Amino acid sequence: MRDLTNPIWIKVKGLLFLLIGLTAAVLLFLDNPNWKTVLLLALVIWSFCRCYYCAFYVIEKYVDPNYKFSGLISFGKYLFKRRR
Repeated sequence: MRDLTNPIWIKVKGLLFLLIGLTAAVLLFLDNPNWKTVLLLALVIWSFCRCYYCAFYVIEKYVDPNYKFSGLISFGKYLFKRRR
């Protein structure tokens, strides 16, 4: 599979991810409409965003500047190889 380089399609892809996330959040809230659901959903979103930031920015800039991650699978392989 080729890398996505067209700026228009990159923006479309980002908007589709946003749409998927918003749809899932709304459906979860409609399934169980209370403040606990909203709080837990916000914590899940925040923690996964921080994990993603750590996996790509922090590791790349401060732990191993020579390694460039291309995705979560690449990051998992990197972690697995480092443990050996």
